[in-house]
Amino acid sequence: MGSQNFVPHPAKEAEELYRRWLQFLDDELVRHGSPERRSEIVRDQLHQLYLGRPHGTKSSTTLTSELPGTILALSLDPANVTLEAEYFPDTDRERFARRKPLLWFWKMFDRSPIGLNHWLGLRFRCMLARHIFEHVGASVKIYHGVDLTFGYNLSIGDGVTIRQGALINDRGGITIGKGAVIGSFARIYSQSYASDDQENVTLVRTNIGARARIASHAIVLAGHHVAEGEAVGTFPASGR
Repeated sequence: MGSQNFVPHPAKEAEELYRRWLQFLDDELVRHGSPERRSEIVRDQLHQLYLGRPHGTKSSTTLTSELPGTILALSLDPANVTLEAEYFPDTDRERFARRKPLLWFWKMFDRSPIGLNHWLGLRFRCMLARHIFEHVGASVKIYHGVDLTFGYNLSIGDGVTIRQGALINDRGGITIGKGAVIGSFARIYSQSYASDDQENVTLVRTNIGARARIASHAIVLAGHHVAEGEAVGTFPASGR
């Protein structure tokens, strides 16, 4: 079989378990929309991923030697952490509250021992994206370490690829059109600051056109409209 036809895959038994887990999570998030219940779901899952045991084991708050483990256990619960977007005055508190547990799950999954499992990670992020984003299309690929701000101001079309480590700061709203590619460690912004006052923030939607390509480490500033098929940034020259 030619290498061009080879598709990497986990073992059959592992794939079955991965799919069962993703379906379970998806069903639970459809069933439970309250911030409190979603926090509990995420807390319980992260306890298993990080500590290898169910939530509920009583931690010691008196022994200094056990404080780091207790801090870790507490921090696996989204109710015990704060995220940057919570400090912004323009945050829609109700919409963000529903998504905060899922944003924490997104970040902590990527930092967990299984976060670099490529096959699982692509599917995990797209599953969560359906519960976080304003819109997410079909056949989307979101790679490891992609950083989100709100999520609810982000709309992604069919076939979009977002590579490793990209920052998608959707504070003012971002639309990424069908088939666009966002390169590794690219930065997409939707807010700008006054040069003499960092508290003076202007929010404006940024649009990435269909089949546009944003190069690795390129920056798209707030309010820019990248045209359909346009390339932004520097791309390596093709070899011969």
